[in-house]
Order: sequence, then structure tokens, then C-alpha cells
Amino acid sequence: MMETRMRYALSPLLGLLAFGLAVPAAAQIRVDITGGISQPMPIAVPVMPTPNSVSTAAGDTAGLGAQVSQVITTDLKNSGLFTPLPAGALRPVGFNQVTTPDFPGWTATGAQALVQGFVQANGDGTLTVGCYLYDVFAQSELTRQGFVVTPANWRRAAHKCADTVYTRLTGEGPYFDSRVVYVSETGPKTKRIKRLAIMDQDGANHRFLTNGQSIVLTPRFAPNQQTISYMSFTNNRPRIYVYDVGSGRQRLVVDQPNMTFAPRFSPDGRYIVFSMAVNGNTDIYRVAATGGTPQRLTTSPGIDSSASYSPDGSRIVFESDRSGGQQLYVMGADGSNQQRISFGGGRYGTPAWSPRGDLIAFTKIGGGFRIGIMAPDGSGEKTLTNAWQDEGPSWSPNGRVIMFFRTGQGSGKADLWSVDLTGVNERRVPTPLDGSDPAWGPLLP
Repeated sequence: MMETRMRYALSPLLGLLAFGLAVPAAAQIRVDITGGISQPMPIAVPVMPTPNSVSTAAGDTAGLGAQVSQVITTDLKNSGLFTPLPAGALRPVGFNQVTTPDFPGWTATGAQALVQGFVQANGDGTLTVGCYLYDVFAQSELTRQGFVVTPANWRRAAHKCADTVYTRLTGEGPYFDSRVVYVSETGPKTKRIKRLAIMDQDGANHRFLTNGQSIVLTPRFAPNQQTISYMSFTNNRPRIYVYDVGSGRQRLVVDQPNMTFAPRFSPDGRYIVFSMAVNGNTDIYRVAATGGTPQRLTTSPGIDSSASYSPDGSRIVFESDRSGGQQLYVMGADGSNQQRISFGGGRYGTPAWSPRGDLIAFTKIGGGFRIGIMAPDGSGEKTLTNAWQDEGPSWSPNGRVIMFFRTGQGSGKADLWSVDLTGVNERRVPTPLDGSDPAWGPLLP
């Protein structure tokens, strides 16, 4: 876990650590994210200097300054809202210039915003990463933050700096300092090996959690991010398990002879909602996260599945074919007041409630598979992607970006992709092997 703390300046040498100063009232630079971004904001992220090049377990601080800047640059570029200046247009920054930018020089580059900072080794073995955001035209500081981390967590400091910039310039919440759990796939399409894998949202720090001896599907983070619910075909019996990220231990959630699948935690982490097939009928149940007797929430004939809680835990969206076709329904967390909300052409599946509570993402089925969004009452339906087979949406922590998986026509191979709410910024998320069933976790603590 990363230790993050703010420090006030105690001496001239630590003057760059005087975080928390007020933003000048005249600073009005802002990125509009409500429509398609035709001209992303030009932004400069030069290499972060160091007062003294010191060797650490993650490399020397001079090299880390370049790496931190690159991670920030990539995060901002991937958001689709910023155009970072190319390396050749970046001006070198000395340590004493971090708080006194050469505004005329940066104005000449065409940058509207400037991100400067530093990487400094501390006596206790930690690193301090300073992060400053400037409005180039107004020649004013917009915000500053500092992060004290272990050398192993320097990437988290970079993501947090990018989050600081993104939040200040868009008014939206952060999302770069987060992780994704997904199903890593390999092998021919008739005999796929599927393993749980976890990584940072940008694909870094990737590692496998299971060995692939049993097929796994639909992993989902618990709110505490220390456990993951998923379905496994262990011993050829499809049932839901909970995986402890720290210890690697797996635990069966519901010890029943029936097939259980599509698990998801409640926002408070107390319950797991899932589907269970009993005597040819599939309904939605919930059970305490620690185990116990499941409580049945739906009773209609047909298949009820893919339940997802609203962020306040009061309601659940799910898919059901009770009307004759796969559609979306919303009900109370106790199963009350079940109402259909999807009425467009085609079928709807895999709903996911936004962490903001304002939207539900889903897979639209009809002439292909596409990612769409609608309000919780079914209004404002919008399709965001238009490929052959896109499915399994999962929300970023700030509810502005959706990750999903895309299967190539004829190949059976899947990759992870993301798209923002405008439907304009679509990009592939790098994974070592093929990937499916992504679940984007909350911001890291």
C-alpha cells in the first residue's frame, strides 16, 4: 500500500513541498468534456528534475524523473482530452525552475497548461514526488500536490499527479490511480485457457492470480479491493468463489449443487448478489459475503442474471428474458418493485450501474454487440461503440470511462478496450495475452 501524505515547507531546501496553497482567482483554464473533443488541450509535461541524483531500489532519481513524466503524459493522452507536447518540443527544467516556470518560453511552444515537478530521495528511503500545474497563458499556478512513496510505488505517485491535473482541468473525479481485474485468455478458441489477472489501469504491474487449470469468468472487485468474486469451473462445477488478493486463498461462497454465477459485491461489501439455476429456472439471490443461506430476490420464470447494485446500494439493475427477450430491469435491493427499463430494438445484457449513479452501461445485442448507456429510468439511451462484438462494460472510478472487451470476427480472440461517454475516445488497453471480462476497481487507498 502506498503511503501518501502532504508536507508543508520547513526550510528553503524543502520549499517545493509547500503544498496546499490557494489557487489564484484569475485562473480559469478548463477542459470541456461534455461533447466530443475535436481539439484536445495542448499540455507540456517536461522531465521532472531531481536536486541530487540518488540511487534507489527503483533506479536513480534522475531516471525516475523521466519515467514519472512519461506515465503522467500517457495518462493524460489516453484520456483523450489532452495533447501532450512531443519530447522534442519540451524544454529542460532545472530543479530551481519548478516553482518559477519560464512562461514566455512555454507560451512559444503552444502549450496551454504546464505540468512540472520533481523527484527527491528522502533520508528514510522514501521518495517525494512533487506535482505542479500551471496555466501558461495566465502565468499562474493552478494547483500543487506532493506524494511521499516507497521507491516501488513511484508509478502510483505519477498516476496521482495525473489525477490531480485531470481533476483540476476538467472538474471531474480522478481515475488513473486504479486497478483492473480481468480474464486472461490464451489457446485455440475451442480450448481456451482462462486465468484471473490483475493490473494497473494502464496495463502496468500485471500479474496472474490463478493458474488456468479451471476456467474462470466474471471477476469483480469488492469495495475494499482485497477480495475478488468470480465464477470458476473447479471440478467441472460452475460455482462462485471469493479470491483474497493478499494471500491467494480462494473460498467457495455458496455450497449448493446448483450452478451459481455472475457474482457482484454490494457497495458496502456486506453482500454478494448472484444468479443460481434451480430446476430449470434461474433467479437472482444475495448472500452474506462471509457465506450463509442465500436469499432469493426474483421469482419470475426464465433467466434473471447479471445483477449490479446502484452506488448507494438501494437498487439493483439486472437482465431478464421474462418478457420473451433479454431486457433490463431495476428492482429494490430486497427484490421489490421490479420494473423493466429497456424498450429499444434488440436485446440488452450485462448491465453495470455507474459509480456516479446517473447511468447504466450495458451490452446492446442486435446486428452485433455494442456498448451503450442509459439513465436508470431507461431514458437517454446512447450507443458508444460500433464494432462487431463489444460486451461486458465496467466503469472507471469517476464514471466517465467504460472498459469492455472486444472479440474479433471469426478469430474468437478478445482484447480489452475503453471508451469515454462521448463515444469519441476509444482505445485498446494493453495486456500480455488476450483479455475479457474486465472489472475496473475503485481508486486505490
